[in-house]
Amino acid sequence: MTRTIKVLLAEDQSMVREALAALLGLEPDIEVVAQVARGDEVLGAVGAHDVDVALLDIEMPGCTGIEAAARVHREFPRVKLVVLTTFGRPGYLRSAMEAGADAFLVKDAPAAQLAAAVRTVLAGERVIDPTLAAAALAEGANPLTDREREVLRAAADGSTNAELARALHLSQGTVRN
Repeated sequence: MTRTIKVLLAEDQSMVREALAALLGLEPDIEVVAQVARGDEVLGAVGAHDVDVALLDIEMPGCTGIEAAARVHREFPRVKLVVLTTFGRPGYLRSAMEAGADAFLVKDAPAAQLAAAVRTVLAGERVIDPTLAAAALAEGANPLTDREREVLRAAADGSTNAELARALHLSQGTVRN
């Protein structure tokens, strides 16, 4: 008999989280045992549900998926960590790997890759989006885009996100991110 892989889903968008749970629920050897909408709920859910693999979105309230990954890696080193994100940026990849992530996938990857990644990390291997890995290697030490560096320079005077957004003609959410 095949062992069932117990998965935690951490994703702040209900529809996305439920879709991921439904997708993984189709797999005969994977069971979603917990779902959370906040990064600061991840550690407690991992401990409460004896999770094998935690699937973490990067942008969540409470704390980021990368921060949650670091906490889980520190407290539950046997738990495998898969970071799934819309933000396919080399800097996020680098940060996730430094936090202990075993896999980094972008959300526009084919759905079959998600279940395969869960199985692969449980087997002790890493899974990294190949295009993003190549970009991370080519990018060098600074993971920020020119525009992100511009926002940081503008923020050096202590301006609020709203002030920066107005000055740089960006949304407050973009400035925050």
